Amino acid sequence: MKLEELYRRVVQAGIANDLRGAAAVAAVLEEEKARFDKLPDGERADFDPDRLFNPFSDTRVLTGDPETEVRTVIAGIDMDVAEILLAHLLKKDGRNIDLVIAHHPQGRALSRLYDVMRLQADLLASCGVTLSVAEKLMDKRIDEVERRLMPANHNRTVDAARLLGLPLMCIHTAADNCVTHFLTRLFEREKPAKLKDVLGLLKAIPEYRRAVSIQVPPKIVSGSEDSRCGVLFVDMTGGTEGSKESLEKFAAVGVSTLVGMHISEDHLETAKKANVNVVIAGHIASDSLGLNLLFDEVEQEEKFEFVCTSGFERVRRAG
Repeated sequence: MKLEELYRRVVQAGIANDLRGAAAVAAVLEEEKARFDKLPDGERADFDPDRLFNPFSDTRVLTGDPETEVRTVIAGIDMDVAEILLAHLLKKDGRNIDLVIAHHPQGRALSRLYDVMRLQADLLASCGVTLSVAEKLMDKRIDEVERRLMPANHNRTVDAARLLGLPLMCIHTAADNCVTHFLTRLFEREKPAKLKDVLGLLKAIPEYRRAVSIQVPPKIVSGSEDSRCGVLFVDMTGGTEGSKESLEKFAAVGVSTLVGMHISEDHLETAKKANVNVVIAGHIASDSLGLNLLFDEVEQEEKFEFVCTSGFERVRRAG
């Protein structure tokens, strides 16, 4: 499969699993097209053309020829300069590696990470939070994240891959959408009554079983094993952690339990004050699950050989 086709399939899988729904995602892309059409000719060269078909600013091909034939990929959660050098050494040792895939964004995908956070406002609204309130909460947080990212050395890893002739892409929100959709449907189907039941469901999933084996199991950080779940919300997509004030809004609209990848101390304290239960499924395990689910969709017609590193392990699901 050529790199360009792989990229397009990744984006389509992310859209198919987006909880906003296809119509809402299509509206986002239409807005980008309208914005592009209004640009003066002199400014069009600076517009990222991927925005016309890819609604996920943190999912990009960062370097490499789109016509590259991809059969073997080295994939991991964090693929920094060390992992790029690892891939280079493996190639020198005779290992065929056509593409490096990172989950966490690098380069221009990192610099625009804050853009994808806007989908969190729609997810808040789907729970019953007033849309205008959700947007204002997220606008403040998006500004904070944008300022935090401004001084980063965005292209460090991309430059290393380019100099060593290794194609590099990152798949972030497209994969996070997959794990969010999967767990949301799992909990809707199984209807866990108590938090211990949530833990049981998570620990039955291979990626979380592996996390248990290396001593980072899913954990209740607000509430107890016998706390009842009530209305449960999976909070695992949208770039990075949202506004801590949104946790108070969850409680106000009847959400009792959040299941997330991770949570900061400030956000956890806010959740506890709002009497919201919080289950941390695990960061790397959840990222791995999202990538595996996405790769399952991409590989429906053609399988890749995977070299797994940096916390990722390929798990294929039947069907």
